Amino acid sequence: MADAPETGTAAGAARLPHVAGFARWPMGGAPKEEGRALRRRVPRSAHARLPYDPGRPGAVAAVERSNEGRLPELVPLRVGRMAASPFAFLRGAAGLMAHDLAGTPVTGVGAQLCGDAHAANFGLYGDARGGLIMDLNDFDETVHGPWEWDLKRLAASLVLVGREAGADEDTCRAAARDTVGAYRHTMRLLAKLPVSDAWNAIADEELVSHADARDLAGTLERVAEKARRNTSARFAASATEPVPAPGGPAGGKASGPPARRFVDAPPVLRRVPDGEAAAVVSALAEYLATLPEDRLPLLARYAVQDVAFRVVGTGSVGLRSYVVLLLDHLGEPLILQVKEARASALVPYLPAVGFPAPAMVHEGRRVVLGQKRMQVVSDILLGWATVAGRPYQVRQFRNRKGSVDPAALAADQVDDYGRMTGALLARAHAHSADPRLLAAYCGKNDELDEAVAGFAAAYADRAEADHAELLAAIRAGRLPAELGV
Repeated sequence: MADAPETGTAAGAARLPHVAGFARWPMGGAPKEEGRALRRRVPRSAHARLPYDPGRPGAVAAVERSNEGRLPELVPLRVGRMAASPFAFLRGAAGLMAHDLAGTPVTGVGAQLCGDAHAANFGLYGDARGGLIMDLNDFDETVHGPWEWDLKRLAASLVLVGREAGADEDTCRAAARDTVGAYRHTMRLLAKLPVSDAWNAIADEELVSHADARDLAGTLERVAEKARRNTSARFAASATEPVPAPGGPAGGKASGPPARRFVDAPPVLRRVPDGEAAAVVSALAEYLATLPEDRLPLLARYAVQDVAFRVVGTGSVGLRSYVVLLLDHLGEPLILQVKEARASALVPYLPAVGFPAPAMVHEGRRVVLGQKRMQVVSDILLGWATVAGRPYQVRQFRNRKGSVDPAALAADQVDDYGRMTGALLARAHAHSADPRLLAAYCGKNDELDEAVAGFAAAYADRAEADHAELLAAIRAGRLPAELGV
């Protein structure tokens, strides 16, 4: 009779990888050495480069192209919002920046990207137990690609935010540099933690002290207090009105709370025809099938009341986006957002830097899975659906969401905000890229910080020139724009 296999011993552990099945287990390699080796192939100083492409599309042409497929009546609103400032232009021009980034050096290390990691796409939101989480909060452009692209977009946005706040150029460049420094320091911290601890690191108020963003603490407290009040109930109270329930067949009073319906508030919120509302409600059956089964009893206790169209964001203006009002047995509301999902604006530029374009997928599914890959805690009702042949993502609306308006920060707060967002971005990237590899590449000194800060200042100049071109086209009548809305 053969001896029983050893268990709980060094000899048994040594044999374990050779047991059937374990031979295929993904093994570690040497990420630290690989990261250091990458420095020889792509020096960190190379990230300062911003090549000029003579074939680069003009800003106006890029905006016109990105407007294709959007609702025509909302395009002037989108253009008007992009015209508000160079930072606002950057927010709506993710595809144009991806074109520019495709000419910059990359290490070849991939991560799940936000794809639109500018300074305004970070904020607070509620978890299932009522706590507040601080993290990236917009994933329309999410895709697997070069980690550097998110970092450079974030750094460039901080320079623009600083200029808008009236900070001098040294302060703006320092904000970009310290954003990258916080990214680098956080990646080193995550690389030193046990894998499970690094994976589950929660982005909460402790991050402020880690990022040395103490001057921002008061601003964050005010945003958090506002976020706690930013709920479905509060939105429903201002955006809906009661519809008295009809009497019963004998004229008696109907049981249960009165129904409610949305109230028109153009141009942001408008009621939709019955057929359009029915198409959205019908699509919720597909949405339910994308949720974990344990969420279904929760939603089964609500009844759909009404559907309205609601304009959102800057880059998203012109996409089809609905809010769906649900009420429970006590009349307490839950609002779902059903938002059109288009292909990521980064996709056409990925092959140029060695990343294959993703296979055709449901774009709502892409957004939802990308979000879950980057966040530690995500909305428990994230899912996707198809309405009239178009892909949509579905999520809670006003789930205690709050955000700092980076353009409204004082000049002396921009640097703190940059450090905080840099740390958040590192934590998000560490879910899909090994932090040991990226930490080894980024290194201990500030060579990468200085290089990306140089890129960020140069790109901010380019964004300002693009914005000026947009304003000239509006004045000339080439692009219709609704300003100040």
